[in-house]
Amino acid sequence: MITIRQLYKSFGPKSVLQGIDLELNTPGRISAILGPNGSGKTTLIKCILGMVIPDQGEIEVDGQSIKGKWEYRSQLDYLPQIARFPDNLTVQELIDLIQDLRPGRAQAEELIDRFGLHDYLDSRLNHLSGGTKQKVNLTLAFMYDSPILILDEPTSGLDPLAMQQLRELILQERERGKLILITTHIMSFVEEMADEIVFLLDGQVCFKGSIEELLEQEAAESVEEAIAQLLVVSEALEQALEPDQQNA
Repeated sequence: MITIRQLYKSFGPKSVLQGIDLELNTPGRISAILGPNGSGKTTLIKCILGMVIPDQGEIEVDGQSIKGKWEYRSQLDYLPQIARFPDNLTVQELIDLIQDLRPGRAQAEELIDRFGLHDYLDSRLNHLSGGTKQKVNLTLAFMYDSPILILDEPTSGLDPLAMQQLRELILQERERGKLILITTHIMSFVEEMADEIVFLLDGQVCFKGSIEELLEQEAAESVEEAIAQLLVVSEALEQALEPDQQNA
C-alpha cells in the first residue's frame, strides 16, 4: 500500500533522510516506526502525507506516485502528535467543521461515546485538558473509514481507561484490514500492539522485521533492551569511524 524508494531529504546542511527504502504493503498490519529524536521519523511521515517534499526519491500509495498529487490523501487518516485546534471553537463545532470540509461518511458518534466526550461537546477547545484534547484528536483521526491510519504518539496524555479504548480501537481497525503506522516512545505499547518494527537511525532504516526477529537479533528480552543495544552499537561505530573521517 505504501512503497518508498531512495528517499532523501535535507534541511539546509542537515541530512535528515538518507536513502530510505521501505515497503509497507500488508493490510491488517500494525507497523511501529521507531527511532531516537532526530532519526527522521517525523520527516518520513510528513513526506508520506505530502507535507514535506523530498529532495530525491519516490513514494507510491496503492501503486501510484504521490508526487504533485493530493487525491491519495483520501486514503489516509492522520493523528498528529500535537493537536492544534482553533481555541474559539467548541468540540462539536470542530467535528462539524471537519465533516463539512471532508467528503465521505463520518462515524463520529461512536467515537464520542467511546472516549466519553458527550459532556465536552459544548466546551471550547482552549478550556480542555491535554488528555481531553487528545481524545478529540483521536475522534477526528478515526471517524473516517480510510485504509491507511498514521498515528503519531497516540497515547499522549491518555488516562488508563482511554488507553484501553485506544488499544481496542486500533486492534479493531487492524482486523478490518487497515494498514496502521504508529510512532511512539512507549516501548510497552509497541510490544503489546505492533506486528512489525521499523527502526530508523540517522535517516536510514536500521532494522525492519517482527518483534521476535528483533529480540533474536539482539539477544534481548524486551524491545526496550533491543533498541538500546542498537543505539550502543551505532554509537560505537560512529566513534570508530571518526578518526578515519578526520584523516580523510
